[in-house]
Amino acid sequence: MSPPVDLVAGARPNFMKLAPVVRALREQGRVPFRIVHTGQHYDPAMTDVFFSELEIPAPDVHLEVGSGSHGAQTARILERYESHLLQARPAATVVFGDVNSTVACALAAVKLGVPVVHVEAGLRSGDRSMPEEINRLLTDAVAELLLVSEPSGLDHLRREGVAPEKARLVGNVMIDTLLAQLPRARAGDTLARLGLAAGGYGYVTLHRPSNVDDAETLGRLVELLLEMARDLPLVFPVHPRTREAARRAGLAERLAAAPDRLVCLGPQPYGDSLALMAGAAVVLTDSGGVQEETSVLRVPCLTLRENTERPITTELGTSALVGNDPARIRAAFARVRRGEWPAGSPIPLWDGQAGRRVAGELAAWLGAR
Repeated sequence: MSPPVDLVAGARPNFMKLAPVVRALREQGRVPFRIVHTGQHYDPAMTDVFFSELEIPAPDVHLEVGSGSHGAQTARILERYESHLLQARPAATVVFGDVNSTVACALAAVKLGVPVVHVEAGLRSGDRSMPEEINRLLTDAVAELLLVSEPSGLDHLRREGVAPEKARLVGNVMIDTLLAQLPRARAGDTLARLGLAAGGYGYVTLHRPSNVDDAETLGRLVELLLEMARDLPLVFPVHPRTREAARRAGLAERLAAAPDRLVCLGPQPYGDSLALMAGAAVVLTDSGGVQEETSVLRVPCLTLRENTERPITTELGTSALVGNDPARIRAAFARVRRGEWPAGSPIPLWDGQAGRRVAGELAAWLGAR
């Protein structure tokens, strides 16, 4: 029997991309696999609940790396995954997205001659101050099969000299998870538990360094949220990184004492997050994944960034880049409230079948090696 491929995941966004690929590989039965969890996100609220909720099998391998600086965490993942490879060499290492686990496991694999497959390849923001951009560039540079979620990815890879036969447009696997989970999310009691009505609130996520690491910037955003909440109640699941940044900036009490119209929560299970996004009148976020999800849900999305690696969400979707300047955000928010926001259009291959296309491409590629 041929050795399995390793499917590597380590952080919350990876799990939503992993789930449909696992499901498709099981259905097709052509490629044996094992799941490697690096432990980059180790809080049960950020990991365990996702495995259960998305019906992902328990990891076959757990590297248990935990938190740390980018350098320290990446080094630990690389070291521990290399040790795993030396003991149980796979047919290939499949990595997802752009987190530290992605680049660390790709580097460990390629240094030992294990071929790398990158799911969600080719995305570029053009901003090398973002750690994720460096992770994307390095992973794509060593990958042998690059599976792309939107046409801009093919364009970037072509300009970077990647041979066309190595890159395949397969669509967005995270949208498979959204479409599979949406009926259950909408049928649940998430909104009722929080006293919300569909279309009667906004949804907020913040975690990027450009928005939360500088105390002055974060302070301006918190005050803006409090201001906007007077017009429209806002639900704000506070990322652990953001909560710690708020504590350092002396803003924790300000958030804790926020009026009822700014509802601060902890990290939410995927189904609750999806229900809250789907029912929102507007979303404010700095998350690339949320840009994608809101575009499919046709919910107006104010993206609190100056750039995006997912331009299809601003071209065909419902996202617009508004940065973190309160005046720009306020103006965009007012447009949404006046009903002037574009409704968006369907995005090609974001159809719930990307996982099957990934599994098919992987089987064909392995068979041709």
